[in-house]
Amino acid sequence: MQTSTRPSRTSGGPVLQAEVTDAIRNAYFEELAEVGYGRLSIDAVARRAGVGKAAIYRRWKSKLEIMVALASDVAVAAVDVPDTGNLHDDIREYLASGQAALTHPLAQKIIPDLLAEAARNPTLTDALLSMVQNPRRAKAAQLVERAIARGELPADTDIGMCLDLLAGPLYWRLIVVQDGPEGDYLDRLAGKVAAAMKA
Repeated sequence: MQTSTRPSRTSGGPVLQAEVTDAIRNAYFEELAEVGYGRLSIDAVARRAGVGKAAIYRRWKSKLEIMVALASDVAVAAVDVPDTGNLHDDIREYLASGQAALTHPLAQKIIPDLLAEAARNPTLTDALLSMVQNPRRAKAAQLVERAIARGELPADTDIGMCLDLLAGPLYWRLIVVQDGPEGDYLDRLAGKVAAAMKA
């Protein structure tokens, strides 16, 4: 993900250097993938990033806050909803970007761990829903809304159901079954999802 090189400033505080923020972000995800959210410590992230803990706490107040902020940045940016002009191709492009995000080596370790941790940690669940899942679904909803505006889907289309159809099958295949799509799988899946949305 591209980040600004311009230093930012906390409210009334010191200038935050972008390269330090990037180092912390990378270290956080690497540590999270290695040990999981439950065992992750700010001390370990600081050591891996080569910074002091104060550099982290100037940016985020807690392990939960850094998790939600960084996960939100990455997960929402990964939702790509280009307007190709038709529903099938919009879905195909969405699935392709989803595949790229979900097959990243860190994502394949982090996502299952976060889901397991969220089942034990209601605070984490609430934070991930409000800052990650809900914004992702709102962004993906543009794909369905465009199809409605073009007349490809009826005006009373259940957008929430369409989003479930859009995200569920690929996630199941890549994260749960851990079997990568081959050949024309994404094209065929896009056709099935589009047909289901129209049904």
